[in-house]
Amino acid sequence: MKQQGHDQHPALQPNRRTVLKGAAGAAALGTTGALGTFSELAMAQANLRAQITQIPGVGKGAPTDADWQKVGELCLGPTKASIKQGEFKGVELSFMGLNNQNLHNLLFRGFLKPWEAYTGAKISWIDLAQADYNPRLQQAIATGTVDFDILEMGAPFEGDVCGKGLASEMPDWVKKQIDIDDYVDYLKPPVGTWNGKTYRVTIDGDCHNFNYRTDVFSDPALAKAWKDAGNSSEWGVPKTWQQVQAVTKFLKGKKIKNQNAFGYLDAPKPWGGFGFYFLGSRASAYAKHPDDKAWLFDIDTMKPRINNPAWVRAIQDVIDALPFEPADQLNADPNTTGFQQFLAGIGSMIPWWGDIGQVAKASDTSVVGDVVGFDILPGSDDVYNSKTGKWDKLASGPNHAPNCAYLGWGVYVMARVNGDEKKHKAAWSAAAHLGGKDLSLWMVMYPSGFQAHRTSHFQFDEWVAAGYDRKYITSYLNSQLASYNHPNRAVEPRIPGIFQYYSIAEDELTKIFAGKVDAQTGANNIAAAWEKLTDQIGRERQIGLYKASLGV
Repeated sequence: MKQQGHDQHPALQPNRRTVLKGAAGAAALGTTGALGTFSELAMAQANLRAQITQIPGVGKGAPTDADWQKVGELCLGPTKASIKQGEFKGVELSFMGLNNQNLHNLLFRGFLKPWEAYTGAKISWIDLAQADYNPRLQQAIATGTVDFDILEMGAPFEGDVCGKGLASEMPDWVKKQIDIDDYVDYLKPPVGTWNGKTYRVTIDGDCHNFNYRTDVFSDPALAKAWKDAGNSSEWGVPKTWQQVQAVTKFLKGKKIKNQNAFGYLDAPKPWGGFGFYFLGSRASAYAKHPDDKAWLFDIDTMKPRINNPAWVRAIQDVIDALPFEPADQLNADPNTTGFQQFLAGIGSMIPWWGDIGQVAKASDTSVVGDVVGFDILPGSDDVYNSKTGKWDKLASGPNHAPNCAYLGWGVYVMARVNGDEKKHKAAWSAAAHLGGKDLSLWMVMYPSGFQAHRTSHFQFDEWVAAGYDRKYITSYLNSQLASYNHPNRAVEPRIPGIFQYYSIAEDELTKIFAGKVDAQTGANNIAAAWEKLTDQIGRERQIGLYKASLGV
């Protein structure tokens, strides 16, 4: 299916030979002296980017460890410019991160293998499943037993880690090596900083976008059945959560390509606190009012909003939709919905981070690569106003509030290396290599667990040259840009303990979705537990940090 899709657009798909031929011609031009030094450097970088994005080439099978090592080797230039060969011989570093879907740490190993060979440093790895990540990190923080030198971590944890002095401040030479000014605006400071100091090498952008099956929403038989069922609207991709619910209920019992058709796929099973984001993506359009930056807590009191009518409505939506979703959906976590269901052809709508768009086109595990479309998250016909306690219908139409969930993964160096100059430099060099500008382009194009996060990632021609269909990649990247830049985006609260709040919620939501308590009672239980946690952490400090995270 992938190769067929690739061949359908020959005029847009330069093959490896033509790309390398163009690169060689450009390089020859650069050596004639007709261009200045700056132009030669820019041309060399463009050639490198064209070269690495053809490894292995989109639509040519899933990348392997050999590909990761090759990309890592080709992107060693900035390291070699500042580090002597063998300079870190004898240095041993430990690196803690995820192994989700056999990605994250596994890619880092490949990228860093040539770095280890060149610098002489050795790295040992601590691999964690997503559900184990938060408990493992919280244990290290609580007990003061940080046993890793480099950490893959999301910005929401910065309050817990940077706020407690556990991270090492980024040296200026690293900022230059990674071209830190290239990050998209919403990932610039205060994200990645604490008390004005920079701590993070960003390797990921984050927002939940809306992934849907184009073949389902263009199917003439389903369109006729939709009309025959008495619906006055045209059959098409839902734009609001009200429409998502209607389509999900309609599709139960229908067929698409002789397979059972399903609509939206919820992820009710706990996922180490990360599953809360998926309820958040259902809730943001109901709960994030354009006139109010807050949507999770009241900004002046930290009083939880999780039990207000907006959040309870989102919880009730899940309860109402589950009977129309696949059997045993109650035991599906986000990995299940994304990788075992949607990409395998089950279901027609999910929210997810950018992984779905990459894996659908650049992995052998997907069967839907030619029929996936993207948009910002659905809106709502009305939005709850926490200040008035009423539901508002906006003159501008449905309320949209993209969920900028998690603020992306980053690489952090721990403060425990600060007392050893050689180890400190080695740890930051490894982090800078992983967060390099060119290497990052490869990571966001191929299955990696990371999505576009630099301004330079939105040069659509580079994606097309790598093998992406222009219509597909335009839909994919525009859904992310529209979320990042949306004036009513729902911003992640970057406060201490945020994953304790999320984990508490997940536990209570499990009881709700299993039918042990109703939506309002369960939400009240979450709110009561959150209040206790806020008092334990320190309410006044939390209020100040919450305001700062929202830019108030």
